[in-house]
Amino acid sequence: MADEAQTPRKPLPASLPLFPLPGVLLLPRGMLPLNIFEPRYINMFDDALGGARLIGMIQPCEATPRGANPPLYKTGCAGRITRFAEDGPRYLITLVGVCRFDVAEEAVTARGYRQAVPDWTPYAADLVATPESGIDRPRLLAGLKPFLRARGLSIDWSALDGASDEQLVTTMAMVCPFDAAEKQNLLQAPGLLERARLLTGLAEIALLDQPGSIARH
Repeated sequence: MADEAQTPRKPLPASLPLFPLPGVLLLPRGMLPLNIFEPRYINMFDDALGGARLIGMIQPCEATPRGANPPLYKTGCAGRITRFAEDGPRYLITLVGVCRFDVAEEAVTARGYRQAVPDWTPYAADLVATPESGIDRPRLLAGLKPFLRARGLSIDWSALDGASDEQLVTTMAMVCPFDAAEKQNLLQAPGLLERARLLTGLAEIALLDQPGSIARH
């Protein structure tokens, strides 16, 4: 296994390989494990590792993507390769979110994967960790715990007791089983406070939609 966590940081690049995955969310400073096996994405990883070590995670617009290169949402998040291991014909990698981007231009490379000219400027604040924000943490947890329990997902909440507001919101936004459009809204939330409010609202609405639920007034 190789670990690139200590690699010196470089300026954000003018081109970025894209890895489209529906329902997968990466946020700045979030950690995302990936299993890469499709030949074009093996090529993408090899090229990224030899370059800026960044991969742009982005979602297809269609709920059920059709074709090899379906339309994409405008906004994604770049992740830096921090760890990787070879497992036969595949790579097991970890990305750490760096900065969101908008796709200014996009094309398919000769190596089979898609590449974008990213516009980083709207998201310069992503490069700095968010200080404590005054989110309504008790309400957020009160919504998330029964929401995840109802979906059979087990979380070690004690491990999150000492997490910062940003760590909590980022982790929960990435792991919660929301649909692609909801994940995209979480990605595009302007800041931490707005993302926390949206995350809380999504969990509370999902609970109200559960069979036998009683609306609270």
